[in-house]
Amino acid sequence: MHGYDRNGEVIDSVASGTCLVVKRDGHLSGYSTGLAFDAHSVGETNQDLKALIASADEFAGPGILVPTSNPDLFNWCLASGLRVVELLSLMTVGFYSQPQGSCLLSILY
Repeated sequence: MHGYDRNGEVIDSVASGTCLVVKRDGHLSGYSTGLAFDAHSVGETNQDLKALIASADEFAGPGILVPTSNPDLFNWCLASGLRVVELLSLMTVGFYSQPQGSCLLSILY
């Protein structure tokens, strides 16, 4: 989805107990390394991410990074009672590949 390996983050999230997964139609359709600024989540569809977000009892730190470039997910979060704490800009140096599917970004990458 991101175009590069994030296996280390997934392994760390399993070890720390923050890893979440969502299954749809009998297969793994999304995962989260945690619902926090310094974690990332991916799903085949917005529904997969909505299931991960809805499963949270709380969010670590200041919250999650929901891309406003995904209006369906962003508006669902607002309608579900989440609120904007601060707006951030996605900036990169060099080549950037738009993730395929639905995702919550991480402040680390």
